[in-house]
Amino acid sequence: MKLTILSQFYPPDYAATGQLLEELAAELTTKSIDVEVFVGQPGYAYDQELASPQEIRKGILVRRTRTSRLWPKRIRGRAVGGVLYCLRAFVKMRFSARRGDVILATTEPPYLLVVAYLLGLIYRRPYVCLIYDVYPDVAVTLGVVPETHWIVRFWRWLNQLTWHNADSIIVLSRTMRQLIVDRHPDLASKISIIHNWADSELIQPIAKSKNWFAQEQGFDQIFTVLYSGNLGRCHDLQTVMEAALILRDDPIRFAFIGAGAKLSDCLAFVELHQLDNCVFLPFQPKEVLPFSLTSCDLNLVSVSEESEGLVAPSKFYGCLAAGKAIAAVCPSHSYLRDIIDLAQCGRAITNQDGEGLAEFIRELHRNPVLSQKMGENGRSYLENNFTLPKIADQYLKVIQNAKLS
Repeated sequence: MKLTILSQFYPPDYAATGQLLEELAAELTTKSIDVEVFVGQPGYAYDQELASPQEIRKGILVRRTRTSRLWPKRIRGRAVGGVLYCLRAFVKMRFSARRGDVILATTEPPYLLVVAYLLGLIYRRPYVCLIYDVYPDVAVTLGVVPETHWIVRFWRWLNQLTWHNADSIIVLSRTMRQLIVDRHPDLASKISIIHNWADSELIQPIAKSKNWFAQEQGFDQIFTVLYSGNLGRCHDLQTVMEAALILRDDPIRFAFIGAGAKLSDCLAFVELHQLDNCVFLPFQPKEVLPFSLTSCDLNLVSVSEESEGLVAPSKFYGCLAAGKAIAAVCPSHSYLRDIIDLAQCGRAITNQDGEGLAEFIRELHRNPVLSQKMGENGRSYLENNFTLPKIADQYLKVIQNAKLS
């Protein structure tokens, strides 16, 4: 059985979605699936040279288009690059040798599902939609385009077209599924919730005293709260910064590893309030991730109130694997609260409750035994529920059912 995966982002890019796709593709090859991917050039790792247009990477044939890398730091540039990638993907998939028995298309870029629909219509190939982010709702929520704009209506019509003709739809959370079902009740039977995962062999708990990254950054000398990943428009960084302000005189450090649209806001906040308890570091290579994620005492995850159900922070699963306590800044109905309650691995903090987050941090600082226990609980829950082999089996079932349909 041959599977073709379409996604603009893929390693050596830093984008978490691409990193996860590579891991999934590699795992599926161990289950007698022949996997090929068609991707774009690095969009987040824009400081790197162009990747090879074709290579065998971890046993997977990777084809890349050079046309999708335009103005990667600008929203318009990414939008244009995404359109060009989609056009190129459609052209390349005209060749039968490049079309798998099933096509797995992601929402990277969000209009890529139209390509999957056209390929399914013309070449009678079943396709599965893997929805990372729900568009155009994300764009509307972020104020990029108003709800009444014609492009929003057109986009929702395209969603209806692509989703209804898909053999299956994969979403990342309970709230994401509910959002889609509320608008399209007839799609309920097509939608599967498959969580993201973390590589539990790559990322394992490491004591700060034995962690070279923690020692290099001085995190082993102070209670450290870590936010690692994209500081994007859908994440609630304001609540985190408010907690940093409240804790400015406590022996606690906030570390931010990554980049994104809200990085400048965080830097401006630090400068405005003259905070010396915050440190900012760039994205780290994947081989450093096992050490950076375990260099702290508390890992942070956040999603803005208006973005719940539209996105799902993949960093959460890496935090579970790291074996550190987790604070999730999220709405009261977030699926993150479900997992944290079941796993007993940390605490969910309501958006805009900077004081609540600060108090939880102080509680863990005073009680290292509690902090360690929460981290151990999270690691155990991940091993039982969110390892790559377990998640890949769920993908395999959906893909096989699509082929048989």
